Amino acid sequence: MSMSELSVVPPDAPLSVAPFKTQLLKWVGNKQRFAHEIGSLLPADMGTYFEPFLGSGAVLATLAPERAIASDALEPLIEIFQELRSDPAGLVDWYADRMNGIKTHDDVVARYSEVKDSYNRHPNGADLLFLCRTCYGGVVRFRRADGFMSTPCGAHMPVSVKSFSSRASEWSRRVKGSRFVSSDFRQIMDSAQSGDVVYCDPPYTDTQAILYGSQAFRLADLVCEIELAKARGVRVALSIDGSKKSGLKEILFDFPDGLFETEVAITTGRSMLRRFQRGGDTLEDEVVKDRLLLTYAV
Repeated sequence: MSMSELSVVPPDAPLSVAPFKTQLLKWVGNKQRFAHEIGSLLPADMGTYFEPFLGSGAVLATLAPERAIASDALEPLIEIFQELRSDPAGLVDWYADRMNGIKTHDDVVARYSEVKDSYNRHPNGADLLFLCRTCYGGVVRFRRADGFMSTPCGAHMPVSVKSFSSRASEWSRRVKGSRFVSSDFRQIMDSAQSGDVVYCDPPYTDTQAILYGSQAFRLADLVCEIELAKARGVRVALSIDGSKKSGLKEILFDFPDGLFETEVAITTGRSMLRRFQRGGDTLEDEVVKDRLLLTYAV
């Protein structure tokens, strides 16, 4: 399938979803800065909104849908969002407990090592919350051999407890209509029915191979689920690799004819993951564009 065979929407199309740029988690590849662009291309008459690769939750929080089911295969991540919805003060307590006594970046590095060891002994949402806020660039990765989180500590000072509390309060209001489930994407997508909308932001096969879940993920499996969902009358949007190195490399996949009816190119900026892999380079040569593929016309 080539771009010329699709209805191509210009990137400056009118927007109807307001930007929401306050991050809850630091998360590489998150869609926070342009989630409103994605949301503005989703059907306004959606029944239930589904997001089977939740990650940072940026698109979900920006949309703030009345009814949503959000899931991820990483159970500790779902624990964070379940706590956010049911007890945002409890979520702040998780963060405050791990921030207690931190005054310098040396303190951050020491605490990060302690919390990472704790998480690797017993994966849990409370530790992952702190790790996400303090790891390098939000790069959440796990060693293939033993599943241990291996990302180093970032060079930044984490946000204060007061600032995080404000974020949690705002996010809790935006996800009050959502249910969070730890699940494989197939199970969640199978439950979507005619009139529902599914937004998929899976691991990118060309650019995110070191991130959690990427090694076991097969795009072909997701495409099969999208085909089945479309046949039931579900509208599906898929974010996927587009181009990198200022557009010199275009990443294309062969999709079944007619599966997607619209394509949008969204510039996401420079690749933080490549910056991590290249030791902190500023990466003027690594501008990335995503492809947003829709199973419906806009």
